[in-house]
Amino acid sequence: MQFHHHGYVSKDPRVQPAAGTGLDRPDDLPDEVDVLIVGSGPAGMLLAAQMSQFPDVTTRIIERREGRLPLGQADGIQPRSVETFQAFGFAERIVAEAYNIAYMNFWAPDPENPDNIVRTARTEDYALNISEFPHLIVNQARVLDYFAEAAAHGPGRIVPDYGVEFLGLEVDDDGVDVRVRHTTGPRAGDERTIRARYVAGCDGARSGVREAIGRVHVGDVALHAWGVMDVLVNTDFPDWRTKCAINSSAGNILHIPREGGYLCRIYVDLGEVAEDDDHRVRQTPIETIIAKANEILHPYTLDVREVAWHSVYEVGHRVTDYFDDAGDSGQNPRVFLTGDACHTHSAKAGQGMNVSMQDGFNLGWKLGSVVTGRSPESLLATYSAERRPVAQQLIDFDREWSSLMARKPEEITDPGDLATYYLATAEFPSGFMTQYDASAIVADAAHQALAEGFPIGKRFKSSEVVLVADGNAVHLGHHAKADGRWRIYAFADAEAIALNSWADWVATSPESPVRRFTPADADVDAVFDVKVIYPQRYEDVDVTAVPEIFRPETGPLGLRDWEKVFAAAPSAWTATDIFDERGLSRDGVVVVVRPDQYVAAVLPLTDAAALAAFFDGNMTAV
Repeated sequence: MQFHHHGYVSKDPRVQPAAGTGLDRPDDLPDEVDVLIVGSGPAGMLLAAQMSQFPDVTTRIIERREGRLPLGQADGIQPRSVETFQAFGFAERIVAEAYNIAYMNFWAPDPENPDNIVRTARTEDYALNISEFPHLIVNQARVLDYFAEAAAHGPGRIVPDYGVEFLGLEVDDDGVDVRVRHTTGPRAGDERTIRARYVAGCDGARSGVREAIGRVHVGDVALHAWGVMDVLVNTDFPDWRTKCAINSSAGNILHIPREGGYLCRIYVDLGEVAEDDDHRVRQTPIETIIAKANEILHPYTLDVREVAWHSVYEVGHRVTDYFDDAGDSGQNPRVFLTGDACHTHSAKAGQGMNVSMQDGFNLGWKLGSVVTGRSPESLLATYSAERRPVAQQLIDFDREWSSLMARKPEEITDPGDLATYYLATAEFPSGFMTQYDASAIVADAAHQALAEGFPIGKRFKSSEVVLVADGNAVHLGHHAKADGRWRIYAFADAEAIALNSWADWVATSPESPVRRFTPADADVDAVFDVKVIYPQRYEDVDVTAVPEIFRPETGPLGLRDWEKVFAAAPSAWTATDIFDERGLSRDGVVVVVRPDQYVAAVLPLTDAAALAAFFDGNMTAV
């Protein structure tokens, strides 16, 4: 990580210097804000962490609870989420405390004794072959803690306003009036109105924000119930510390080991629910769930010593008609929905928290860009347009996975089909299938052949390169932090003739996006982080001869940044060549990546005008 560029740092370098609203943040919730976040779940806390990187934007997050969440329900962390954690600076720490899923095993009735279960398949987890990041299990509460830390340590110094309940809102042409009630402290019971330019409803499946803007959940309930429990047990089941899908004559279990080496989560099939049940199944006692689990696991047994948490839920699949208040009106939205407020489903596919966080990541940089004047308000319409199709894909996937998990033995013709499905669909549950359509922030695919391994509209898939300044192998994508900046990667031609011409244009031309859209009083890389990757070995690149745009002097001390110049050819530290690994043209290519890590454009190194035209469509000149 980079620090000291604002002067010598002797304390935790993760605590960035306060700026803007973070310099004198009032303790009390102000009467006027730019962005009001309602709810401190995964989407809300990620959004707060992102907005803390825009300290000129007044952002507050309200939560009706009195304090932090002590025990979260979600726990599955997909590789794309860990990739996101890397951008926010805490991937390594959360990986260290999480449970890493290495295998998923499958169990079914023993053909010779159907009352017993036997292992039928042992499969490597899909994350092992699809990403450099693992598939983790860790409590949602800890994820929220890390994002809360990132928000509090960012320049904006954002911390939740606990004990504030959302009551309702009214939208007009200039903003939103939000009615709230203080639920704790000396102001408990007081109601007041907060004026916000924009509101993000991150307030869960029973969202008051969703109701206030007239949006509705569309979908159905599958009339099937599952008990879920986090338990500390003694057992003779041999795969207790391995993720398992268990099908038996008595029902089904999805078994997921938890962090810490002892805790496990068990989803226990409680069977079909009568149409007139009226949710009575939700009152199923924990003793019944434990007994059912033992029945399913026969001949193995569970001796439950402690139940940390348990619940019963009925499988439902719903997605909201629109994810903002504008819908198809053609107006610019003011209110947005994220996470469970706009999509709900079963928990067994491990997608809820993961997709919710990507909602927040998608929305955050857009709000920051609009409020700071970098982009027009029309940018905000892309949030619902991009995220609602993803939510529908999630619902469709979860419906299929839930149906497969709930089958009875007599309905299964191939005992291996669940394992096959698990591996064949790996790209979706890992979080890497999302591909945004062409828009003002996603170019067409006219030049995709120049960089086949960076599909336009999909997340930027990292690869190892060598940092020329010191010869260390690093992942190129890991240098992209969640700081709200666009990334422009220039992959050089062999002789660097086209590169040098392009670099001179970016640095000096009035048409250059760096010149047009970076404030005059800001660092040259404040809006665009421009990096270069040479095809040679790092030993063959003279870093002092590299164009100045890749060696900017930034910060109050005007220190040169040495970490924007990379080499692709294999070295003593890496055997990969990103040009080969990602199918990059040896004539050079420019890859533009959005602040949320999605590839926005692939352009010829020889067509600077195309780069100018792309940003003309989504940014506002300063």
